[in-house]
Amino acid sequence: MSGTDSGARVRLDKWLWAARFFKTRSLSADEIGKGRVQVNGQVAKASREVHIGDLIVLRQGHVARTLVVKAASEQRGSAAAAALLFEETAESIALREKQAWSGARTPSLRLPSSRAADQARPAPARRLEPLERLGRSRVN
Repeated sequence: MSGTDSGARVRLDKWLWAARFFKTRSLSADEIGKGRVQVNGQVAKASREVHIGDLIVLRQGHVARTLVVKAASEQRGSAAAAALLFEETAESIALREKQAWSGARTPSLRLPSSRAADQARPAPARRLEPLERLGRSRVN
């Protein structure tokens, strides 16, 4: 039952971990429990068995990936070995590239809006700050 096998019975959480979508198996199980993983159009449980040909939709942040299971494995191997376990659909790849080019970012990567920063400072400081920056750039 260990290793890559066409007839292996592998739990979904183990397969996602072995395919290197999550760093730990418990993270994999947590994401499945939050409903962020679907198998063949149905919200899955961590104990669900993965079979070759299954269609897995996996959301990580704002990125959704659609994968086809090519092999079953419950052993975590190298990245090259993990890449052999699945194939991402062409539509999924195109959507991820479109999101990357559109500049869509996760909320944690965004800088605070200037309006929110302005509201935290009194009005006179807001008016002087651009002038101070201009003066500093000439001195340095």
